Amino acid sequence: MHSSFRHHVTILERVHEIAEVGAEIQIAPNAARILGRFGILPEVVNKANVLEKNSLRRYENDEELDTAPLMPKSTTRPLCVIHRGDLQSILLNAVLKEKIDLKLNSRVVSADAEFSGKVQLTTGEEFAADVVIAADGIKSDLRRLIAKSHGHIGHAQPTGDAAYRILIPRKDLENDSDALELLGSNVGMRWMGPGGHIMAYPIKNNALYNMVLLHPKPPGKVKKEIQNFYEQWSPLVRKLLSYVPEGEVKEWTLNSHTFLPSWVENRTVLKGDACHPMLPYVAQGAAHAIEDAGVLACVLSLSGEDVDIPTRLKVYEIIRKERAEKIQSSAAETRLALHLPDGEKQRQRDKAIRSGGKSPDLWADKSWQQFMWGTDVMKQIVDGWNDLVHQASEASLSTVRPSVF
Repeated sequence: MHSSFRHHVTILERVHEIAEVGAEIQIAPNAARILGRFGILPEVVNKANVLEKNSLRRYENDEELDTAPLMPKSTTRPLCVIHRGDLQSILLNAVLKEKIDLKLNSRVVSADAEFSGKVQLTTGEEFAADVVIAADGIKSDLRRLIAKSHGHIGHAQPTGDAAYRILIPRKDLENDSDALELLGSNVGMRWMGPGGHIMAYPIKNNALYNMVLLHPKPPGKVKKEIQNFYEQWSPLVRKLLSYVPEGEVKEWTLNSHTFLPSWVENRTVLKGDACHPMLPYVAQGAAHAIEDAGVLACVLSLSGEDVDIPTRLKVYEIIRKERAEKIQSSAAETRLALHLPDGEKQRQRDKAIRSGGKSPDLWADKSWQQFMWGTDVMKQIVDGWNDLVHQASEASLSTVRPSVF
C-alpha cells in the first residue's frame, strides 16, 4: 500500500520466489483510474498496449458486425493490455520502494477462531496484525474459514469451458502481411462462433500477438485438437492458429462459484479471487482486485478515531460486494451470448450488435461499460463516508452468525 496511507504492511507470499508467470492481463479503465491514484499508471502505460477499439466479428467469414470504443469519453482512462510479468514487476518494484516487508515461502493456512488478526503458516509460525487481508486466490484457506464461520460451504460448478492463452512472436509472422497488420494495430479482435469465441490483440509494444480462445474443454490441449475445434472458422483464424508451436498452449479450466455470504469476519477480510472469482468473458478479474485495493486503502485511512476496524471492513464490503457480484453475473450472461450456435437467437444477437444499440456482448455494450468502467469506487467511499459508516454499524448490530468453532 502506498506510503501516503501511513500503514505498516507485511506481505506473506506463498511462493518461493517471484517469477514471471502467465500471458497477458487487461487493465480496464476502472482499474487504470486507481493505479493512477497509486502513482504507477504511467509505468503501466509505458509497458502496455493501449487498445483503441474492439472489432466484433462473425466466426466463419470475418464479417465485422460492429466496433466498440475501448476508452469511452466518460471514463477518461485507457484500456491497457500488458504482459502479466511486466505488471508483476511494476507492482513488485512499488512494494520494494515502500520498504514493505515481503516474506516469501509463507503460506497462511489458518486464523484464530475470532478472526482477530492472527494467522498461522504451514511452518507453524504465527503473525498478528490489526488487519488481515487474504488475497490468496480461489483456493484461499481463509476464504474457506470465513465462509464456514457464516455457515456456508462453497461449491465450484464447471462451465464446461476452458481458456487457452497463446502468444505468437513477431518473428513467426514476418512473412504474413495479414497477421502483421493485426500485430501492428492496437485493435482488439473478438470472433464469436458456435460454442466458443476468440479475443486477440498485440502486447509487449506490438512484439507479441496474444490470443485467448474460450471453448469447451477437449480431451487434451494439444495444438491439433484446438485446430479441429476451429476448422470451420475463417481462414484468418485458422492461419493464426497454425503459428502456435506444439506445447505452447496454456490451459485454464473455467468454473463458476457460488457467492459468499460475507467477505469479512472481524479484522479479517477477503479480496480478489478469494472473494469474487470471475469468469473472463468481461475481462474484469484483475480490475476488481484493484478496485478492492483502492477501497481498502480508503476505508483504512479515512478519518474517524471512533470507527473501529471491523466497521471499516464492513464499509468495504458494502461498496464492493454487490457491485462485484453484478459483474460476475454479467460474465456468465456474456458467455451465453458469445457462444450461441447458428440459428434464430444468433441472428437476433448479430442484428442487435449491428444496430449499434444495446449489445448482448456486455463487455462492448456502452451502457454496461459506463457501469463497469465508469464507476469510481474510491470516490464513492470518500463522498459517502459518514453515511456508509452508519450503515455498516447498523449492519454489524443486526448480524447474528452461527457458532462453528
